[in-house]
Amino acid sequence: MSEIDAQLFRRAAARFATGVTVVTTRTDDGPFGMTANSFTTVSLDPRLILVCVGERARIREHLLRTGTFAVTVLSAGQQDAARRFADPARPAGAAAFADDAWAPGPATGNPVLLDGSAWFDCAVHDVHAAGDHSIVVGEVRALSPLDAEQPLLFAGGRFLTAVRPALEVSA
Repeated sequence: MSEIDAQLFRRAAARFATGVTVVTTRTDDGPFGMTANSFTTVSLDPRLILVCVGERARIREHLLRTGTFAVTVLSAGQQDAARRFADPARPAGAAAFADDAWAPGPATGNPVLLDGSAWFDCAVHDVHAAGDHSIVVGEVRALSPLDAEQPLLFAGGRFLTAVRPALEVSA
């Protein structure tokens, strides 16, 4: 198999639109969060979701140590939060959350951002090594859709919002 150029891989992967989330956990210095777009639901029974976390991401050790995390699906109006939690120079602890309304998740106490579209409060179910990332599967212990129905999207290296649904699909 031929070597695939990393930049070409990134350009092709950027064609896939994803949602944007903030993954949170707790540290000895307070709450900690990071922006992630590698989030998906996995199973209804049991209720499982997954996030992918870089092996060198600061949140990884805290998440694995506590065995818990929360995921907030960001709303269309939360581009600033997405940028802030993606910034490696963001402040530590509660200072990183100063511009966001948040509350401790009811099952784990990890922060959930209240201006998002939804949140999931999870216990780590399993962790799988995958190249330079860990696939962290979480068992959902609590969740809630929130008032902001329009999610924040990301594709082509920029944030997008849905203008209107193309087609209504019944659940």
